[in-house]
Amino acid sequence: MLDPQRTALILVDLMERIVALPLEPHKGTEVLATAEELTGAFRAAGAPVVLVRVERPSAAEQPPGSGLVPGLAADGDLEVVKRTIGAFQGTGLDERLRERGVTTLVFGGIATNLGVESTARAAADLGYHLVFAEDAMAAFTAAEHEASVRLDFPRLGTVVTAGEVRFAAA
Repeated sequence: MLDPQRTALILVDLMERIVALPLEPHKGTEVLATAEELTGAFRAAGAPVVLVRVERPSAAEQPPGSGLVPGLAADGDLEVVKRTIGAFQGTGLDERLRERGVTTLVFGGIATNLGVESTARAAADLGYHLVFAEDAMAAFTAAEHEASVRLDFPRLGTVVTAGEVRFAAA
C-alpha cells in the first residue's frame, strides 16, 4: 500500500504526437486510458501527478502535437519540460518532489525503454522507491518494452499493473 502523502505519479511523454505512434504491446490510446485512471486515483488521494513532456532543444519551433494530450493535465499537477531523455536532468524535478515530501514514484508513459527507463534510473540513483505500472506504458516494439519490464525494472523497483496501485487508508 502506498502513502499518498509520500507518493507521486510520473507520466512521461504523453503528448499527442507520441501517443499516436505505432506502439507495443499496448496502443498509445490504451496507455493514455490507463494513465487517466491512475491520474484520477492519485488526484482523489491527494497525491501529486507529474506530467513530463519533451521539447527538442535545437528546434526553433516544436513539431505539431508536442503538447500534452488535451485534458490530461489538471489544476495542481506539476508539468515538467525535459530536453534530454530523462526527466531529472536540468528540470528541477527532484527539488519539486522533495519539497512535497515525496519518496516513492509510480511510473507510466512512452517509451518504456527510453523516457520512462531513463527517468526511473535517475530516480533510483537519487534514492526514490520505484513502482512501475506496466500497462500504463509502451515502447516502439514489444521486445523493447518487455526487456525493460522483465529485466531492468525489477532491479530498480516493483512492477505491477495499474489496477494494483493502491493507497493506504488515511
